[in-house]
Amino acid sequence: MPQKITLKAARVNAKLTLKEASKALGIDESTLVRWEKQPGLVQSKYYPKIQEVYGFPVDSIIFFET
Repeated sequence: MPQKITLKAARVNAKLTLKEASKALGIDESTLVRWEKQPGLVQSKYYPKIQEVYGFPVDSIIFFET
């Protein structure tokens, strides 16, 4: 089974700052901070955009506590 990473790790791997990533995702920076702390808050409608912006498959990102 492939290793899953956090939303923050996916952003860092994409070499994006919070500001750059939130702008690319079309959300407020404070929303992204909240998502990185509580990934369960991310609505699934944002998954395709996250995958596009981060260049990382969303099924390899942890969105819920395991």
